[in-house]
Amino acid sequence: MTFPCPYCRKEVPRGSVICPHCNKPLLSDFEKIDEDQLNSKNLNTYGKQYGRDPSIAPYLDDPYKFSDDEEREISFDVNEIKDEKIERELKRLEQQIDNEQIYGGDVGDLLLQKAGLYHKMRDLTRSLETLENALKVFESEDNHLKIGIAHNEIGLIKEQMGYLEDSIYHFEQSIRIIKNLGDTKKLLSLYNNIGNAYFQIKDLEKAYNYYQHAIDLAEREGLTFEEIKSSSNLIEVLFELGNYDRIKRILNRNLDYFQKKNDYYGLILTYIKYGKLYFNLGNNYNKAYNYLLSSKDFITEIEENISIYLKAKLEWEIYFYLGKIELLWENIKKAESYLLKSLECVRTFEIGNENYKEGMILEALGNIYILKEEYDAAKEYIQLASDIYYRYGEDIKTAELKAQIASIFHSFSHDDFKAIDFYEEALKIYENSNYFKEAAKIYQKLGDLYLTKNITDVAISQFKKAKSIYEQLKDRFHTQLMNEKIQSLKQY
Repeated sequence: MTFPCPYCRKEVPRGSVICPHCNKPLLSDFEKIDEDQLNSKNLNTYGKQYGRDPSIAPYLDDPYKFSDDEEREISFDVNEIKDEKIERELKRLEQQIDNEQIYGGDVGDLLLQKAGLYHKMRDLTRSLETLENALKVFESEDNHLKIGIAHNEIGLIKEQMGYLEDSIYHFEQSIRIIKNLGDTKKLLSLYNNIGNAYFQIKDLEKAYNYYQHAIDLAEREGLTFEEIKSSSNLIEVLFELGNYDRIKRILNRNLDYFQKKNDYYGLILTYIKYGKLYFNLGNNYNKAYNYLLSSKDFITEIEENISIYLKAKLEWEIYFYLGKIELLWENIKKAESYLLKSLECVRTFEIGNENYKEGMILEALGNIYILKEEYDAAKEYIQLASDIYYRYGEDIKTAELKAQIASIFHSFSHDDFKAIDFYEEALKIYENSNYFKEAAKIYQKLGDLYLTKNITDVAISQFKKAKSIYEQLKDRFHTQLMNEKIQSLKQY
């Protein structure tokens, strides 16, 4: 007797605690849930979410990661399966674990199941603790496959919690083990996982290399779907590198593939990336806008088949770029509305610390409030964005926003001393990062500010520092400008 795995939908022998196809821990209580709901006429829970619609089946049958949080969210929505049922299952598992420990039984797989339940409750701390205990069990048993799986699970949780360096360590451990075991599909997943982590810490070279490893391996093994998915990940790095020609080639191929497969999820991702492409090219905002709207239409068609979390993950970027385009078209009200929707989406799926994406949205909203002449709101949103960028190690972006806040204080709030404080914070970052030209500009602005306060000696000092940097940069125009300012002030 078999039953369909609630994650990958492949048939699994009854009594299995781990799916042999996708390596997910199986919850015995959910076998009945799955069967009952799939046979129910009211498909508004588990079965419908998972996607009985064949148009999205190709993606769901072959997900990105062998333990993927998007895939979990497709198959489980905390709004639709009551927490009480999870609590009951947790108690049952804890009792079973206690019994197995008394008699020296195997508890590793049970701990994986328990960690999965905590993840469904979005309790990442307890999920992580449980996975670490499972890892210790598997290490004591010298079970290499399960050790590799546990490291990957821990890496994914660490990534969600924002501990990206730690997540990379665990992905590396898993890669080493899985490579020795010769499991190509798991290795492909891991290359993408570690590539995602490196991308988030802005190590573009390593992210690029790992995504390319995945593409090359999938191509050698004739795994077209895995190659398509890995190339889709690579596109995000190519955006950062400005390699729009390769992005267009990848998207054209992906679009043809997903259209032939009638894969809605793949089409949604592809249309979003087309929208981003034409936005970044800056030569056809109408085309970008239409692609983004089309991707939203696709989501509407399948929204009953996906969880609120996956829906939010898909929609945040659509709303973000729609808002940016409306802002370029000077439709301020529409731009604000779209960006607030984008922020709501990010806050739906983010867990723990603020998401980097939230910083991008807050910055854009801050610029809108400048245009609306709501300067207190603008300073607040830009400061929040700056704080998020700082936590993600984006020092230069942090400095840019601090300088922008300083400019608002000077130009609109007429608080020059506050402006000086923020310029000095930005200056410190620029100097520590060896961004000399930007530092010189800040010294120049500080000189002007001190001059407006009739603090001439300090103003001259700032202009001299700016002049020194401009001389080193061989910027004759600004060197001469600073020299003229210094000489004119010395006459008084």
